[in-house]
Amino acid sequence: MKKLLTVTLFSGLLTLVRMASGFIIAKVVAVHTGPTGIAMLGQVHSLLSTMNGIVASPAGSGVVRYTAENNSAGLDTCSLWWKASLNWITVLFLAVFLAVFLFAKSLAQWALGNQEYSWLVIVAAISLPLSVAGTLIGSVINGQENYRRFVSLGMISVVLSTCVMVFLIIQYQLDGALLSAALFTSISGLIMLLGSINQPWFKLKYWWGKADKVHLKNIGGYVAMAITSAATVPVSLVLVRNILVDKVGWEQAGHWQAVYKISEVYLGVITIALSTYFLPKLATLKDSQSILLEIKNTAKIVMPIVITMAIIVYFLRDFAISVLFTEAFRPARDLFAIQLVGDVIKILAWLYAYPMLSHGATKLFIFSEVFFSISFVLLTFMLVNIYGVDGANISYVANYAIYFIFVFITANKAIYFKKLL
Repeated sequence: MKKLLTVTLFSGLLTLVRMASGFIIAKVVAVHTGPTGIAMLGQVHSLLSTMNGIVASPAGSGVVRYTAENNSAGLDTCSLWWKASLNWITVLFLAVFLAVFLFAKSLAQWALGNQEYSWLVIVAAISLPLSVAGTLIGSVINGQENYRRFVSLGMISVVLSTCVMVFLIIQYQLDGALLSAALFTSISGLIMLLGSINQPWFKLKYWWGKADKVHLKNIGGYVAMAITSAATVPVSLVLVRNILVDKVGWEQAGHWQAVYKISEVYLGVITIALSTYFLPKLATLKDSQSILLEIKNTAKIVMPIVITMAIIVYFLRDFAISVLFTEAFRPARDLFAIQLVGDVIKILAWLYAYPMLSHGATKLFIFSEVFFSISFVLLTFMLVNIYGVDGANISYVANYAIYFIFVFITANKAIYFKKLL
């Protein structure tokens, strides 16, 4: 647990920088584009998350797991998984780029309600290789448990990306905000790339070459899981915002997005710590009892932190709105209470869900992602009709409460651990 606290401290520093970045960007966007701009920016982020999530699917949890498991065996052993990952990335990038090029207008219309933003979708597709490079490099560093390097490169990339984003927003208003969102992760990827050139593992022989069927298949399981997340979670958020826009308008959708954004940012300190420490740690555990014990011990540390943060955010919500947004966002203060309850349940559920990622429980993970993304949208559709914009927050709480029950029962019954024993 001492290691978890150390990792939480380091990831906390990175999260503070990311929080500052998110708040600065939100403030600049709020001032220059208002609630509508915040809502549209949320749509762009979701669309980009889908595109990037598909192409970067072989570069995430699978690379972290197999790097962590094989790190002691040397770079040559790890490279078998890295090559398989890069093979998958190449194929997926070509497929996504072709699809985006052919359907750019339709995607712009679906996400932003305007075909004229098709250029933005194409720019995002062109920038994908750098974005994926950042994810892949970060996964290798994470798997090697080189937390200091992971944090330092992350901080540098966030600071530089934020500077570029703020400049574009001030200079070009709404178009600048949307363009900067498309380029944010690619700038971060470029920094990660330049910062790793001198690393011993950053050599072509470890990355490029034919991969065998075994390694391709194992990475393929993580590709399926990550693509499912990329095709469900961001898409469900786009659909939720579309429901809000249709039922209550762009302005109230912007209020909801502002509160949701604050949740994403402050929870970052936990989610980064979990992905940095928890995922590699679980990957090294082979029996269900050890995994469950690790979950419970981690929860004893993480959950009090999450609850404390949620309470602080609630009591500082008026201050946060004044500092981060403008007076046009003042009605958003009434959306915090329900959202923050959902945040606490969300993190608790994730603790019990992480073993699905760390041990490649592909079918169960895909089922849960698809089912609970659909249920979130359906709950929102029903509850917004009854409670207005509050309905989206209520559905958020209800959906994660049901999700927690599902993963808690599954984990304790060791359904997805049995195949590992």
